[in-house]
Formats: sequence, structure tokens, C-alpha cells
Amino acid sequence: MLVLVAPGQGAQTPGFLTPWLELPGATDRVAAWSDAIGLDLVHYGTQGDADAIRDTSVAQPLLVAAGLLSAAALGDIAPGAVAGHSVGEITAAAFAGVLDEISALNLVRKRGLAMADAAAITETGMSALLGGDPEVSVAHLEKLGLTPANINGAGQIVAAGTLEQLAALAEDKPEGVRKVVPLKVAGAFHTRHMAPAVETLAKAAAELAPADPKLTYVSNKDGRAVASGTEVLERLVGQVANPVRWDLCMETFKELGATALIEVCPGGTLTGLAKRALPGVRTLALKTPEDLDAARALIAETATPAADAAGA
Repeated sequence: MLVLVAPGQGAQTPGFLTPWLELPGATDRVAAWSDAIGLDLVHYGTQGDADAIRDTSVAQPLLVAAGLLSAAALGDIAPGAVAGHSVGEITAAAFAGVLDEISALNLVRKRGLAMADAAAITETGMSALLGGDPEVSVAHLEKLGLTPANINGAGQIVAAGTLEQLAALAEDKPEGVRKVVPLKVAGAFHTRHMAPAVETLAKAAAELAPADPKLTYVSNKDGRAVASGTEVLERLVGQVANPVRWDLCMETFKELGATALIEVCPGGTLTGLAKRALPGVRTLALKTPEDLDAARALIAETATPAADAAGA
């Protein structure tokens, strides 16, 4: 069974969209998306420097656009489940047919702007803790006033809070943690610092008409498969100020019988976690179009034969 996943903020790198725009019709498609949301995705995806694409209001739409574009390049596929990490949940909602592409991009544009505004109130950020015992790390973070904003599994927790709190963490790591790595994000996402963005996003979501998922949609709120489009949208709104439980998503993938996992562009982060947490599951990250043939081969290997599907 194939799981298709979409990464969150911090996965972007300068110029990462450039090779994808060389695919037939890709530049026109992304240009049309740019016009629809009032943001030049082509420019930022090809020419934006690290600081420009670190801006939350730019990074989030760019990541969703890249995910949609790279998934479309795979052709017509029907994964057994879809999921996204943080903003990648909007990409996954489009995969599942909960939102059409333009609705997803409009929603993520408003999300990015609202979260950028919230982040501007106080200087905040996020850092990844590598290694250590989760219970020990969470207790240590709470002692420092930090929030365990992403519990990613595979020995990784992401802490979020003020820059002063993160500096204190760098000087005073939890027992067993090998390294503390600052992330390429511009705010303490999935914490109380994002509360002002929730109301804005709720108003934007109220204007949408979500469909029920056509595929199994795994929510990173609690790793549960959600069958209602309305509930998916509600979770997308609340997720902004609540922790991401990617560890529970991976537990669900395991329970569903996942045998392969493909991460859409800019892939790498979630496949890295899966390699450690889901032994035996084949993983592939879509980084450039050169990865497409290998991805299609993996999809073909995980497809259920027609005879089996009919119960023969």
C-alpha cells in the first residue's frame, strides 16, 4: 500500500522549483496559480534567495504549489492514504479531493499571511532536537517555557518559542539529545503564539465548500483517518496553533499496511523520518523530475492487481 505525503515549512531551498518548471506546461500552470493568489510563485521558486523564501507568507504557498505540481507529474495515481506535515496538510487535502487546487492555494496564501502577522508580534522560532527520550525532552522543554510543537517520531521533536527560550535550549539540551538544530522558519508555529492566525483562517475556511476525502486522509492532529471534508477543514484551522503529531501519523501508516511512501517536492524530510520509524517500508523523495521514473516504478509495484481487487 502506497502513502503519499507532503512536507512542511523548512523543506524549501533556493531554486528548488526550477527543474520542475521545465516539464511541459508547468510554467504556465504555476503562473496561473500565481495570478490566482497574487504571489509570483515562479519568481520565488526559481530566483528567491533563502531569506525571501523563508518568509512564511511566501514559503507556505510555494510548498503547496510544489507539492501539487510534482504529484501531478506522477500521473493519475490512487495512493492508499495521504497526509501532510504542517502546511503540507493543505497539499494532502487537495490530493484527497477535499479542496480543488485553487481553493487550496488561496487558503494557504491566507494562512501564510496570517501566520506571518502572528509571528511578527514576538520574535519566535523553532529548533529540532535530535535523539533523546521523548518524555525527558518534553519535560525539559516545558521547564524552559518552550512548546513541543512537532512530535515527529524517529527520535525527533521540534521545540518552538521565543528566540531567548531557544537560545537557552541550545545552551541546556535535554539529557540524551545529540544536537539542537535551528529550523528555516520565521515563527513558533503550532503554539499559542499562532493563536491570532486561527480566527483569520477560520473566516477564510468558512468561505469554502469542502468535499469528503476520496482517499484515506490521515490528520496530523492525532494520526486519525478523517472521512468528513468539513472536519478536515476544521482540523486545518485548529492545527495552526496546536502541535503536529507526525509520530501518530506514521503509526497509522503502519496499521494501514503501508509498504511504500513517496514524499512530494521538496521531498527528503518525511522520508528520512520514515526510514527510521517504518523499517521495511520503501521510501522515495521527489526532489527533481529525475526522481519521477523511480517513483512511477514504485507506484506500479504497490498497485493492487485487478484480479486481486475483484476478489479473484
